[in-house]
Amino acid sequence: MSGYRSNSKRSQNLSESKLKRALEHNQRLREQLDIPRIKVSEASEALIKYCNSTKDHLVPSVWGPVDRGADPYQPTTSGGCCIIM
Repeated sequence: MSGYRSNSKRSQNLSESKLKRALEHNQRLREQLDIPRIKVSEASEALIKYCNSTKDHLVPSVWGPVDRGADPYQPTTSGGCCIIM
């Protein structure tokens, strides 16, 4: 009989563990349900407006070529190199 009780207890613990995981998963899904959403077309339009209104030196196809002096990504030219004496 003691073997039956231990199997029953183990089965009950397993069932409780599965129920706990299911409830936690359900709670996460409910939290995701509350996240505000927008349509893809609205997000795309907002992204296009941002890209057209924010100057980006890495997109010359939109803004044209960048002057070397105004390009923050242009490697700096130094007058020499480090000399160890």
